[in-house]
Amino acid sequence: MSVRRSPTIRRRRLGAELRRQRENAGITIEAVAEQLECSASKISRIETGHTTATPRDVRDMLRIYGVVGAESDELVQIAREARQKGWWHPYSTVLVGAYVGLEAAASSIRAYEQQVVPGLLETEEYASAMIRAARPDFSAEQVAQRVRVRLGRQSLLTQDDPVDLWVVLDEAVLSRPVGGDVVMRGQLKRLVEVAELPNVTLQVLPFEVGAHAGMDGTFTILSFPEPSDPDVVYAENATGGLFLEKSDELQKYSFIFDHIRAAATRPEESIAHIAKLAEEPLWKWRPRSSPWT
Repeated sequence: MSVRRSPTIRRRRLGAELRRQRENAGITIEAVAEQLECSASKISRIETGHTTATPRDVRDMLRIYGVVGAESDELVQIAREARQKGWWHPYSTVLVGAYVGLEAAASSIRAYEQQVVPGLLETEEYASAMIRAARPDFSAEQVAQRVRVRLGRQSLLTQDDPVDLWVVLDEAVLSRPVGGDVVMRGQLKRLVEVAELPNVTLQVLPFEVGAHAGMDGTFTILSFPEPSDPDVVYAENATGGLFLEKSDELQKYSFIFDHIRAAATRPEESIAHIAKLAEEPLWKWRPRSSPWT
């Protein structure tokens, strides 16, 4: 898995550069589409990174913009790289491939999670139990595929150039025994172990904080090593998720994350709390037959 050569981020970078070149040339999307004999929506999707452009498309577009020589050759080469398949491509029917591609290219990830342990930190048993419960429509093979992908993604934390991961977990994540007592205890111990990595920071947002800046829901902020690749916010939901890239949206979520981590327990205290829960879990305090007493 190559962190810096993700085809997803190459496609996104190419689209942004093509848009910049078109705007510099003072040409509308409609005019480009007319000359290339295609739809304006295709040009728009290429510029936003949602559609992969062929090297020929890129060369023809740059010719219209008056871009030739080495600069054109470089962008055409990026188009070739953007068409390569990521390691996650065989699993595209059971995951959000665009997210995994961006994650693979990220230099840092900041995440707030309200309900479940993030995929980069899950044990195999926890991931399997969570996916089965959350997606009862999935077949056993689809569940197994998703679990394999999640485990594959976790190499981002330990490879030669690992991603910097900062996660704030709502205390509810630690209080719900996904998969049962044994599975959840194993997951809590896994969190303690992974927090020892120098590139991983974990915090717990305790119930006692009350209302907080992250009440609107779970989100992830991905940042990239190249200044030309702006941050992306991914807000997950039941139908897949929403990518947010506008500067005001990025500022809003960075502001929210800063407030959440300021309200959360400090990392060292959070890990001590998680370790204690692995031995004395919260779900053991309440009799299963009397959930509200």
